[in-house]
Amino acid sequence: MAARYRPAIRAPFDIRPADPAEFAAVADLCEAAYTPFVAGDSEYIAVLRDVPRRAAEAELLVAVTADGGKLLGTVTFVPDGGSLGEIAGAGEAEFRMLAVDPAAHGRGVGMALLRRVLDESRRRGKEGVVCSSQSEMRAAHRLYERLGFRRVPERDWSPAPGVELRAFAIPFRRAAAG
Repeated sequence: MAARYRPAIRAPFDIRPADPAEFAAVADLCEAAYTPFVAGDSEYIAVLRDVPRRAAEAELLVAVTADGGKLLGTVTFVPDGGSLGEIAGAGEAEFRMLAVDPAAHGRGVGMALLRRVLDESRRRGKEGVVCSSQSEMRAAHRLYERLGFRRVPERDWSPAPGVELRAFAIPFRRAAAG
């Protein structure tokens, strides 16, 4: 997955794996994007900032300006479960911690990052992609729905008291009945 991916939408930016030299900037971007939703939750902010762990245990993608000068967004792609998998079942990929620089909202960064996750999941033969999201993250939910994700309330869950996560999924193909 090391090849650059240049999305076909309003995008003078590239999507590629994060470089370790960018980890601090990725941590800052994630914290800035999530603070309105997790303010005061120092434990989850620490998780958001633990970029080296995510890069080691999953695939950390970034969107950067075409000249490589500015970080615009990031997503953690979890294609095969492991310690970062939360709700993916057999044959499913998952993504976590989609974050876009607030100054880059409306430029298609989040859409392009998720298209990369979807394309890569299909390429790897996955049956679909899932994610979890807080109910307050309505802009993210609209993005998921535009890409074909649907709510799957039966997979909603709570990682901690007072934190309720909504599940979204997009199937690529139906399993053969047997």
